[in-house]
Amino acid sequence: MSKIRGFELVSGFTDEGLLPRRETAHAAGYDLKAAEQTEIAPGAIVLVPTGVKAYMQAGEVLCLYDRSSNPRKKGLVLINSVGIIDGDYYNNPANEGHIFAQMQNITETAVVIEAGERLVQGIFMPFLVADGDTADGIRTGGFGSTGK
Repeated sequence: MSKIRGFELVSGFTDEGLLPRRETAHAAGYDLKAAEQTEIAPGAIVLVPTGVKAYMQAGEVLCLYDRSSNPRKKGLVLINSVGIIDGDYYNNPANEGHIFAQMQNITETAVVIEAGERLVQGIFMPFLVADGDTADGIRTGGFGSTGK
C-alpha cells in the first residue's frame, strides 16, 4: 500500500499513542500531543516537541492550529497563529521533520504541559501556486530553515 498522507514517530520516540488522530467522525483536525513534559515560564515562548512527523502529497500542506481550550484552560497560545508544515519538511536532514508547537504562556505563573496532553490540531489542506512560479529550491534544514 502506498502512503498518501499521515503521521509517523520520529527517531527516539516509541509511544504509538503520540500518533495524531481525530476524536470524532466530523472533526477536521488531528490532535497532536506533547511528547514530553514541558514547563513554560510566564510570558515565555517554547518549542514543544510532538514526537511526530507528517508526510503528504505534492500540493498539500499541514496547518497547525491552536486548540480552542488552550488560552482559556491552560493560558497558552500557539504564538505564530498557524504553523505551516511543508511537505519537504518530512525527513529533512536537520531534524527528520520533527513537528514542534511554538507555544507562549500568557499567564503570570508557570504552565506545565504533561506528556501525552493534546496541544494543537493539524489539518491537511491543498495549496495553490501563482502563475509563473519557478520555485525550485531544496530544503536543507529543519525548523525555520526556509529561505536560509
